[in-house]
Amino acid sequence: MNSMFRKFMYFGFGALTMTREKAEHFFNEMVEKGELSTDEAKVFVDDTIKKGEEEKSKMREMINSEFEKLKNDFSFVRQSEIKNIEARLRELEKKLNIE
Repeated sequence: MNSMFRKFMYFGFGALTMTREKAEHFFNEMVEKGELSTDEAKVFVDDTIKKGEEEKSKMREMINSEFEKLKNDFSFVRQSEIKNIEARLRELEKKLNIE
């Protein structure tokens, strides 16, 4: 049982990046060794993929949140805003030269 627990622990660490194919391969090996039944393996694969997707979503939300904080902490100017200001400046320069 200790060996099986260790395998699940290591498997959990890699679940975020695991594809369904890799998960099925991992659990099929355990079925072949008699450590899991086919039904248990299917449930574990489905649960692992589901949890991995949930964790990816949480990670994406956290990254977006941190990025928004960075944007609020620093003054970033978009290229389109710079071009808009440059165009307005050219218009003002033209008006000043005319008057």
